Amino acid sequence: MSSAPNDHSLDMLICRLEIIATLSEEERAAIRSLPAKTRILNAGQDIVCDGDKPSQSCLILNGWACRYKLLGAGRRQILSFHIPGDIPDLHSLHIHTMDHSLAALKETTVVLIPHDSLRELTARFPGLAAILWRETLIDAAVFREWMTGMGRRTAYERMAHLFCELYLRLQAVGLAQSYHCVLPITQVDLADALGLSNVHVNRVLKEMREQNLVTLRGGSLTIEAWDELMRACEFDPAYRHLEKRAS
Repeated sequence: MSSAPNDHSLDMLICRLEIIATLSEEERAAIRSLPAKTRILNAGQDIVCDGDKPSQSCLILNGWACRYKLLGAGRRQILSFHIPGDIPDLHSLHIHTMDHSLAALKETTVVLIPHDSLRELTARFPGLAAILWRETLIDAAVFREWMTGMGRRTAYERMAHLFCELYLRLQAVGLAQSYHCVLPITQVDLADALGLSNVHVNRVLKEMREQNLVTLRGGSLTIEAWDELMRACEFDPAYRHLEKRAS
């Protein structure tokens, strides 16, 4: 299902970019004027697939999505999770063939923005081009942190680190507070993101509950002891670069 976005749908993108930079009123107006359509996807539905050559990028308006790769026998590796305000396929603006897939984790509404319009926007506003470039560099920093986790952190540390990261990302866009947030990620999703078996995920979650660190139940995460959770995985939020900086 697609339709024209409402007047405020692109405000989510403005909110996301203003976490890392300061926008002028003219830049905000230019973002709001982008031609775009909304699309509602069901849980598990692909937004874009490995091998596609998309002509538009998607802004997540509400819901959750994940990047993933499929290997033999249907084995899935989740590469990243995405929340409202993210543009997880922004790189397709310059890398024309997708080398992974992007799917909704729950019912998700996305705003589809034509690549031609994004290119015109960045040509007219070099400051916005710099901010979007900064956003892709932060995305790369997150990948480096995930790679470090997969290679050198224990299963316990990997999961603790992921919970810290997701909570701060949700808090930055106003979707988490008081160490509580909606987290529509199943144990299968966690296993596919962290390189673990479902049994191992269940064991680590049980250990965290018994230590009164976190409670994950019914798609809701409560961090019971933030400082202890950060220490358990040596979490340093600097790689998220969430402080505002002028473009």
